[in-house]
Amino acid sequence: MFLSGTQLMEVFHRAKKNRYGIIASNVVFDTQIRAIIQGYNNVGSDGLLQMSAGACKYAAGESQDMEVGARLISTMIKTFAAQFPKCGIGLHIDHATPNYFDFIVFCLENNLVTSVMMDASQEDLAENIRVTKEVVDVAHKHGILVEGEIGHIKGTEDEIVSETELYTRPEEALEFVKKTNVDLFAASVGTNHGVSKGENIVLRLDLVKEIDDLLIKHNVERGLVLHGASGLTDAQQRDAIKYGVVKINKDTHYQMDMAQEIQAYWEKEKYSIVCPPDLDPKDYVPNKSKFDPRKWLIKGENRMQETVKSFCLVSGSANKSILL
Repeated sequence: MFLSGTQLMEVFHRAKKNRYGIIASNVVFDTQIRAIIQGYNNVGSDGLLQMSAGACKYAAGESQDMEVGARLISTMIKTFAAQFPKCGIGLHIDHATPNYFDFIVFCLENNLVTSVMMDASQEDLAENIRVTKEVVDVAHKHGILVEGEIGHIKGTEDEIVSETELYTRPEEALEFVKKTNVDLFAASVGTNHGVSKGENIVLRLDLVKEIDDLLIKHNVERGLVLHGASGLTDAQQRDAIKYGVVKINKDTHYQMDMAQEIQAYWEKEKYSIVCPPDLDPKDYVPNKSKFDPRKWLIKGENRMQETVKSFCLVSGSANKSILL
């Protein structure tokens, strides 16, 4: 079932109260959408799918028309999620920078999404607050949640690139939340976008707790968000949730799943489409039963489905859907 903004807010409220995390999964095409929604459903977890500007451009094909791409992704998710009445699925715009403000408004006015992230973290604090509040004012009129961020997360995620990391200052987080009224707050605490291993990064989960405690003390408690979480250990994720994180973003892990499974398939079955070196090409006949895309795409799909199930078990969201 596709969630409304009000329902998604209830998902995060329950997660914060009971200290578990919701897995937010970036998607680009139908193979990922099927796999990840089925994974959430199989363990009774609500989940959030995320589309970036780059994903929308890709989905639109040669036109690169983000509005077309957003309609396609949203329609696929809504249509597929309708099959699962006991699993709540939302759609989030991930890392929308200020130059995509009109695109955000388009998605809001056409009821395509459940939540949106305004990422003005590259701006100074005053400008970040101004732009984010402008998005909040529009989104809340449509019942849509907004996520905001302060700080820089190192690495590359779609169109977002940062060579350095900048940890979020708790006092600035408090000012930001008070002045923007965002529903979710993303803190930069040392995670990396892209390929990373949790044991090799300087993760400041103490900052998560400090920010959460400060927001609660000033009566502006919010669910916190952890970006760049694909490489974190299970223990790191559980600690983050314990300290106030309710949304954990995953992307790179799924990409690796698909690449690894399809590579393994073609290493085994390459002669179904390529003539063996010891055979005369005139005598070679490709094997349709092996190169049919449904035969090899499903390998990546199955792997991603198992991955998201394991993520939900680690985060504690399994069997906690608000629709159960």
